[in-house]
Amino acid sequence: MTLLDKLLQLLVAVAVFAAVMGVVLLVANRARGRRTDLVSGIAFTAPALLLLLIGLLYPATRTVVQSFLDARSAGFVGLDNYIRIFTQPDLVVVLRNTLLWVVITPILSTAIGLVYAVLVDRTRFEAFAKALIFLPMAISFVGAAIIWKFVYEYRPNQQNIQQIGLLNQFIVWLGFEPMNFILATPWNNLLLIVVMIWIQAGFAMTVLSAAIKAIPSDIIEAARLDGVGGLRLFFYITLPSIRPAVVVVVTAISIAVLKVFDIVRTMTGGQFGTSVVANEFYVQSFRLSDLGMGSALAMILFILVVPIVVYNVRQMRKVDA
Repeated sequence: MTLLDKLLQLLVAVAVFAAVMGVVLLVANRARGRRTDLVSGIAFTAPALLLLLIGLLYPATRTVVQSFLDARSAGFVGLDNYIRIFTQPDLVVVLRNTLLWVVITPILSTAIGLVYAVLVDRTRFEAFAKALIFLPMAISFVGAAIIWKFVYEYRPNQQNIQQIGLLNQFIVWLGFEPMNFILATPWNNLLLIVVMIWIQAGFAMTVLSAAIKAIPSDIIEAARLDGVGGLRLFFYITLPSIRPAVVVVVTAISIAVLKVFDIVRTMTGGQFGTSVVANEFYVQSFRLSDLGMGSALAMILFILVVPIVVYNVRQMRKVDA
């Protein structure tokens, strides 16, 4: 597909959107009488409901059905795809890696962001310090993966060959042999997780810093008058006061981690024992053309995300109440 074809598709999409909005506004404007509000409501909600049906409900239903079919979606195989996910060694490794990401990344990202927010709170260099840790949030996952891939870059320690990887250069300066970190299983998974933590720590710091500043000053002053300070002030006053924000941060990062694809795909391609569910879904569906297995992996991902979303919604409702 040429650039001209892509531009043409873009123009057609914009024209269709403008036409739909024009029809909606025309119908809403022409509505008269007692049913004006009803007609206007239908006119504005119908396009959204249609898009929801086409873009969400239909694909979700089709994915559920395909997860019980074979690779070509030609025959019914029951739970075979799901059984393979939990019994096939390579796919068990994928589940293990995903669990590792979900356990480590939200906890460390939130912890780093929280400690950083507390340490720089109301300091002279607060704005500058926050900008430093927030900057990675402005970088795409692919961009961040490329940056860290250069950090982990390895070259054999031979004559006249200089290390271009920052980490290996430090190792050489210390007198040790360079290592190919990306091939070192299972440590390579932890090194990929570092990239996600580097990105998400800024998000955690921003949300938690706002929550800390929202704590009433009279509570802090009363605690200090009672002799509470330092770590006791943090654990008994600050942390309980910002608990809803901590929950939001942990759940939001958990959902982002479950969907992680860019980092793994860019740095390792899912090789060397580093694949996760989202990457394996792509491989099975689009590289191996196994639509049944790809759909089953998508359903596993959906099942993992739903409880986190439900818990997050319940916590937000408790806060509002």
